[in-house]
Amino acid sequence: MRPRLLRATVTRTVLLIWMLASASVTMGTAFAVSDPAELLRDPQQERRAEIIGQQLRCLVCQNESVEASDADLARDLRRIIRQRVVAGDSDQQVIDWMVARYGNFVRLRPPFNALTFLLWGAPVIALLVGFAAVLLARRRAPAAPEPLSDVERRRLAELMKS
Repeated sequence: MRPRLLRATVTRTVLLIWMLASASVTMGTAFAVSDPAELLRDPQQERRAEIIGQQLRCLVCQNESVEASDADLARDLRRIIRQRVVAGDSDQQVIDWMVARYGNFVRLRPPFNALTFLLWGAPVIALLVGFAAVLLARRRAPAAPEPLSDVERRRLAELMKS
């Protein structure tokens, strides 16, 4: 009876350790602002800074916002955003400053204009090209093979006998 109790206790302990480890790994990536000194004292300004940071791309990670990334460059960009918010810049002024410095690539959702037309239109263009290719492939029926010549029939008959 004792080994069963010991086994159950070890199983529960291992399960608890696994759950805590997985939760700490998951939660660590949820909050990129790892240094409380980064946070602004004014909650409204901090919220504005977070909203702005969620609209801007981490130039290192590229698929994460500045707020979600833990890269050093993202940390620097968060600091700049917060400095500009405290200085009294509007949300659009902060974003415009970042775009002027890093280009439209810094935006997670670049604006639709002549320069980004291919970026926005590429999925639609790819679907249209694929659809056209499928239609053309269906229309082209394979040609019927030519009948065998007498020489080819004799050679085939010889090969079949072997």
